[in-house]
Amino acid sequence: MLRACQPELLDSLPHDHPDAIHNRRDLRIINRFMRNRAWFERTLPPLLLPGDRVLELGAGTGEMGVYLNRRGIPLDGLDLWPRPADWPREREWHTADLKAFPGYDAYPVIIANLILHQFTAEELARLGARLRRSSRVILANEPERRRISQVMMAAVAPILGANHVTIHDARVSIAAGFRGDELPGFLGLEPGEWRCSCRSAALGALRMVAVRKP
Repeated sequence: MLRACQPELLDSLPHDHPDAIHNRRDLRIINRFMRNRAWFERTLPPLLLPGDRVLELGAGTGEMGVYLNRRGIPLDGLDLWPRPADWPREREWHTADLKAFPGYDAYPVIIANLILHQFTAEELARLGARLRRSSRVILANEPERRRISQVMMAAVAPILGANHVTIHDARVSIAAGFRGDELPGFLGLEPGEWRCSCRSAALGALRMVAVRKP
């Protein structure tokens, strides 16, 4: 199954559109179902050094960041959407395009949840060049590109009450997902400089842990 990047319907909707609001509800269910928050909560703390600043790319409505902050993992958010009402007052929220964000040098630790698959190989290469300047740790949870995942999602999503935006975007997201060690390659994380692990997880996730070598 060749990788194919296509526009997602959510990206064309205002953040307060009813279909976007319903989609966010669906994404909360999907994240819980895939145990994505639990993976970040378990994986991130052992990799942090005192004083590390953590940035979540494509933080969306802030649910992942709020969850992790409440569990003692302080991080800031970056997204085109406005700062969520419940975002911690002591944490920063950057309303900006992550492809052009000028502040990466302040963040040695980067996390990304279901966002990097939206970008082409060329865009990932440019993003990787920015991150490699100052990042020490990059964690990413993305869709694994498997046709069976598309079939399963098409069958399960209507049962869960997902709307047409979620059903469309799930199919597109899986088609744009990653397999094996593709993601470190797209980001330019060379084996001589980075220790990278990409593992398939249950329910269609591919999880990357990348740590810069001393």
